[in-house]
Amino acid sequence: MPSRSAPPAGLLPALRSNAWFAACPADFQQALVDAARLWRLAPGEILFERGGEPEGLCCVIAGALHIGALKADGQRALLAHLEPYQWFGEVSMIDDLPRTHDAVADGDAAVLEVPRAALRDWLAGHPAHWQHLARLATAKLRLMFTVLEDIQQLTLEQRLAKRLWLTAIGYDQAAPLAQPRRHIRVPQEQLALMLGVSRQSVNKALRQLESQGLLALRYGGIELHDPAALGRLAGVASTLESPI
Repeated sequence: MPSRSAPPAGLLPALRSNAWFAACPADFQQALVDAARLWRLAPGEILFERGGEPEGLCCVIAGALHIGALKADGQRALLAHLEPYQWFGEVSMIDDLPRTHDAVADGDAAVLEVPRAALRDWLAGHPAHWQHLARLATAKLRLMFTVLEDIQQLTLEQRLAKRLWLTAIGYDQAAPLAQPRRHIRVPQEQLALMLGVSRQSVNKALRQLESQGLLALRYGGIELHDPAALGRLAGVASTLESPI
């Protein structure tokens, strides 16, 4: 079972590196941190499962989590690879329905959880702040619509470039993109699961991107030489200049 403790002190500045959290009013930010508890998970440990109770709003603060579901054939469908400081779990907070997917630790991880009851109690006294949870949910809805469109319109190489670009910016398209991450710790098997293709197809597409000087394949991950160019290849971030 995950171990629970109080969140570390001085967490607010790090949490504000996420554009959604940074745009929330200061009183809402503080309320989230004050009500939060910290879960520490071992590799492969489950934070919550699909169909489980909507326990609260969560944020990865160390390590990474896989968001996905187990398919009928026993294979795991991987939808997202979440790293610090990405928030998730807002859908069940809003609709009171069971969890939509599994959340499983990829290596050692630490997750901040704001309990549902405590957050709802606070929001009952500050109802205007519900709009901020709605913003978090609608940002992901927009991203989902884009992914569905990409499946129909983009080549695998473009879809892969876009997935790497999104990972580099923490799936946070509203964030300032001056310093996207250059090292992505997502194995090719996981990229294949997220894109719904074979590992061999992903490897071929990665080699093509590597031949263009956009990235380098490393053991257990990928080094991005030019995240901005990856975004442009996929038709996004057309005005973004690559930081050197």
